[in-house]
Amino acid sequence: MQAHFVRGLKCRLCGKEYPLKALNFCTEDFGPVEVFYDYDALKAEVSRQVFERRPDNMWRYRELLPLEGEPTVGLHVGGTPLVKADRLAEVLGVETLWIKNDAVNFPSLSFKDRVVAVALSKAREFGFTTVGCASTGNLANSVAANAAAAGLEAYIFIPADLERAKVLGTSVYGAKVIGVHGTYDEVNRLCSQVVDRFGWGFVNINLRPFYAEGSKTMGFEIAQQLGWRTPQHVVVPMAGGALIGKIHKAFQELAMVGLIETRRCAFHGAQATGCNPISDAVKTGREAHRPVKRPNTIAKSLAIGDPADGYFAAKVIRDTGGWAEDVSDAEIAEGMALLARTEGIFAETAGGVTLAVARKLIEQGRLPRDEEIVLCITGNGLKTQDAVVDCLEKPTLIGTALQEFEALLEKVTEAALV
Repeated sequence: MQAHFVRGLKCRLCGKEYPLKALNFCTEDFGPVEVFYDYDALKAEVSRQVFERRPDNMWRYRELLPLEGEPTVGLHVGGTPLVKADRLAEVLGVETLWIKNDAVNFPSLSFKDRVVAVALSKAREFGFTTVGCASTGNLANSVAANAAAAGLEAYIFIPADLERAKVLGTSVYGAKVIGVHGTYDEVNRLCSQVVDRFGWGFVNINLRPFYAEGSKTMGFEIAQQLGWRTPQHVVVPMAGGALIGKIHKAFQELAMVGLIETRRCAFHGAQATGCNPISDAVKTGREAHRPVKRPNTIAKSLAIGDPADGYFAAKVIRDTGGWAEDVSDAEIAEGMALLARTEGIFAETAGGVTLAVARKLIEQGRLPRDEEIVLCITGNGLKTQDAVVDCLEKPTLIGTALQEFEALLEKVTEAALV
């Protein structure tokens, strides 16, 4: 790892700079801080060939990540497929559609493995031995899995009503799981107090600037998989709002170091109607979002009522000429089923949100049918199976005689001809 490329932390509001440390807000104006780099030095050191000859995982882009040494956690994360979705494109009536499928990320089947790999590698550099997070599910799974592999003690705080599969997918790794009777935002505030009291490394609290940088690798991969270029449109699910901003930052950084040409790419944000603070801000023209006090949606992984990066997510959408929309629970479930039926990809509820919003934006004319679109799928449907049960056909039951199947097949054939 080439440590001199990382320059430090900088407030996203006032620009005040800080050294690299476990800090997530500016002491002057309480604005969020993020990592910044020496892009001139990077331009002289990196190339397409350098990245291409490395193993196909997120660490091939390590010069653009905030570690001072080699990564020690999540060495096999990333390298997920970009799928040409021709069957789904035909249904939606568009020419060119891609699915960036982080539902098959290693080890916990969501894009959160990217952010956790960076955050926990950085936690080790800082000397933390106890780590944790506040989570609506996917982050909990990933922190627990990666902490187990790294030999770190983990405390995971989750809303008490989280999906059973996600609770199981966290507990199995031996983490200490604490269910809290409250919303995600209330859980997050409790975790901030835990960090202050015990001095632990929580990936989305005091390690957040480093954690968020991991999301950039999804953008790096999209650009490389498209032949070192950006698409015309990207649709991204929004919870805390960081992912959409970091994919945008990834494209900007690749352009700054000379790996891609700068071209128009509109960013579109997707939320559930039951928790839509960012999409509401975009649609109503407000700069700041209004927090949703009691989120009510099956898309629990997106149910963050007061998103930390809400302002910045809305700004990216506006600045790039994109838009934001939100969809009902019924539309979410249908989106999950449609993606599975057409492309064989089983996405969790957030994926249903992304597809359903894309469909709505296409119908509105905000996603032109003749322009290239990438949908970001961030988690696996095995985690949220209950959400889609009611919109699927039940298995047909027959006996063991061949004649019963033949009779059934005849009915199916006749129905298809009607």
